[in-house]
Amino acid sequence: MNTAPDQAQQVKLPALSESQKVWRVRILTTTWLSYAGFYFCRKNYAIAKSSIREELVLTNSELAHIYTVYLISYMLGQFLTSYVGRKIAIRTLLLSTMAVTLICNVVFGFSYLMGPAGYWPMLAFMAINGLAQGTGWPGNVGILSNWLRREERGGIMAIWATSYQLGSILAKIFAAFMLGYFGAVWSFWGAALIMLGVWIAFYLWERDTPESAGVEPIVEEVEIAVKPTAPGQKPHGFGLSEVWLSILFMGAAYFVFKFLRYALDSWSPMAIETLFQMSKEQAGYISTLFDWVGFVGVLFAGFMSDKYFRGRRHQTILLMTIGMLFAFIAMAMIGMNSVVSFGICLAICGFMLMGPDSLISGVGAIDVGGKKMALVAAAVINGLGSIGPIFQEEIISWMLDNYGYQAPFYMLAGMCVVGVIGTAHLSYRSRCNKSNL
Repeated sequence: MNTAPDQAQQVKLPALSESQKVWRVRILTTTWLSYAGFYFCRKNYAIAKSSIREELVLTNSELAHIYTVYLISYMLGQFLTSYVGRKIAIRTLLLSTMAVTLICNVVFGFSYLMGPAGYWPMLAFMAINGLAQGTGWPGNVGILSNWLRREERGGIMAIWATSYQLGSILAKIFAAFMLGYFGAVWSFWGAALIMLGVWIAFYLWERDTPESAGVEPIVEEVEIAVKPTAPGQKPHGFGLSEVWLSILFMGAAYFVFKFLRYALDSWSPMAIETLFQMSKEQAGYISTLFDWVGFVGVLFAGFMSDKYFRGRRHQTILLMTIGMLFAFIAMAMIGMNSVVSFGICLAICGFMLMGPDSLISGVGAIDVGGKKMALVAAAVINGLGSIGPIFQEEIISWMLDNYGYQAPFYMLAGMCVVGVIGTAHLSYRSRCNKSNL
């Protein structure tokens, strides 16, 4: 019979010492900056997309190919992290990949200056950037699994997960500002400078475990063998096969959330510019409504799952996914009537989408994977989810070329229906005690 380290019971531990508290603040800060820094080095592409299309003389489909290459590499990077992250120190891995994404952004700037000849260099280094970026989320989540106790994960991870809401917002605002005042090339070079500062902070203050920082362990988990209580009865706890099933089902559901999130993230600035005759800079700023209100949605989801559902996540995930369906239907039906209605619908979509997105990919991965499998769970869930953005980039570019903007929004509403079905199944498994979500 398999043991279930993932479903370990946590020992009642004493309150944190002052040194543990100080180090945990350092770890939360440096990992937050690390993942936000990764966003600076990838969200700039969406803001500069229209400028790249003009400077490199590209069609919508050719433009989409650049980001599709990135998304494929990003997905592969997630899966590779699940293996490499168990072979080398996470600190070493992230320091290396942060340096790689910094270099890639320097190259993107020079590729832009090359005009049409810069298409292939940008495509090639976008693939390298994707592999590096794929380590960011699972690597940092793997670090946090050593520093957070289960009973506090929901609330703290909700705040920490703002690294990809606030990180995305700040990255977009910064890229839009640099584009507006210094040109699109500095959207890339400026991001590289930001990452350089983050790299230095991470090098100085991050440690993978409390033990490597010279303090007592914060999280202690005991492996409990899964045994039947009586003949004919099902065993208590979850075997390794059930854990992997949970991870795979969560990854399948996360496919939908990342499909939708990247669709709005990648195309909304250009949609605002085209539909409402806004400047590139204005469109970039307005598109951050998705992230600003999504940030509130993440905090709301973490609070609800901890305070009202006692650390279980599946109820909040399902309820907010249903709300997301109605938000996307509203976007398809009335969102294009005016820039105001588009902005309101975009904000509500952000709130309803980002909440369950953060629970599945972050604290949910730690809960289901446990201390020993947190990095693997986060990598596999995000790797499967990252297949979604690959499809959305090519599908939406084709629909825009052939049908305009309204058809893609109805397609996104249809994807929400799939999301409701998927999260309903996750909730069913949890209610039947087949998952720890």
